[in-house]
Amino acid sequence: MRHVVVIGGGFAGLRVVQGLKRSPVRVTLVDRANTHTFQPLLYQVATGSLSPGQIAPPLRWVLRRQTNATVQLADVERLDLRARRVYGRTLDGGGWSTGYDQLVVAAGASHSYFGHDEWADDAPGLKTVGDALELRHRIFGAFELADVAQSDVERRRHLTFVVVGAGPTGVELAGQVVEIARRTLRREYRRFDPADARVVLVDAADGVLGAFDETLSERAARALVDMGIELRLGTPVSNVDARGVDVGELRIDAGTVIWAAGVQGSPLGALVAQEAGIELDRGGRVPVGDDFSVAGHPDVRVIGDLASTEMPGVAPAAMQQGVWVAKSIDRFERRREQPRPFRYKDKGSMATIGHRRAVAHLGGIRLSGTLAWLAWLFVHLLYVVGFANRVLVVVRWTASYIGRGRGRGERVLVRPEDPAPEG
Repeated sequence: MRHVVVIGGGFAGLRVVQGLKRSPVRVTLVDRANTHTFQPLLYQVATGSLSPGQIAPPLRWVLRRQTNATVQLADVERLDLRARRVYGRTLDGGGWSTGYDQLVVAAGASHSYFGHDEWADDAPGLKTVGDALELRHRIFGAFELADVAQSDVERRRHLTFVVVGAGPTGVELAGQVVEIARRTLRREYRRFDPADARVVLVDAADGVLGAFDETLSERAARALVDMGIELRLGTPVSNVDARGVDVGELRIDAGTVIWAAGVQGSPLGALVAQEAGIELDRGGRVPVGDDFSVAGHPDVRVIGDLASTEMPGVAPAAMQQGVWVAKSIDRFERRREQPRPFRYKDKGSMATIGHRRAVAHLGGIRLSGTLAWLAWLFVHLLYVVGFANRVLVVVRWTASYIGRGRGRGERVLVRPEDPAPEG
């Protein structure tokens, strides 16, 4: 049987593998993580609304009934497009390689600090479960640090949260931090009131949710201000350090800075470009043809956030690409049929802001407030992998609506163990 290798178990890559379930090929899914992460809900893991397992099921479990698919946990380090071979390193550090007849690269994107990668330690982003757990520790830990602060100035710094980037992720994170301060932690501290927390949303653009139309953008901005979130728009961040950020000439002392501005293609894009002799675009993404193939290599396709296309970098677009590529490969392997034109169907956009606050643009219909919030819940629930996970998410969201918004187990702060004594 001919061999299809798919690199990346995100929305695009997983849809390719699942779409080849009945095809006369064997499929190897390669990923450095053992889970499929539902990235649109990562911010809820970061803020304690959901646990990692509810949005990140193991890839092997997802594909357990697909007998022609194998999962390979490995870091891809080299591609040889002429020899049709992928090289990587496994979990134990050993070398690994495999040949392929068709290669699909769906490695996604990572954070972009616009040339200031030194900001990453002080302003972590949110792309993986590990990122979410790190942010959770910083957010809830900030309130603990405020509790033991030796001065009001230091307490105010710990209670100041700056979110850089006013796209959907940034807006959702800012809203959730306010919910934590005002609902979740209410009456839990004696030395200060958690509701005094200051949340600042920063962006170089003049508005929030720039991908939305102006009406919804303005509604979202009003909702954020009503929640007590400060908007610092129209001025880029000029510096980030361990004690805060500089927004133009303005200094904001902050204990927690979260980066939600900008993405760049996975480093695997550079490997593809080097082998194919092509240039990446400004975002580090790979230029592709109408069938997502790489110039000069019709057996290599790049999809999802790593592909340079006119489509938005959202989950529905990645899934549509994955489904289309799987069908294209199946037709070729069965009948040597050439790809049919890909047509992207825009299913709209939505973003949640806080408790019963959201905006949505669905098929020409603009919604905001409670109706948009309910639509957001329903649509995102449909994409959660696994029936059991959907049930658990519904239970948690229902409890959040009725109660104070967070499970106690998702607020546990784990401190690193003391080093073992020598000898």
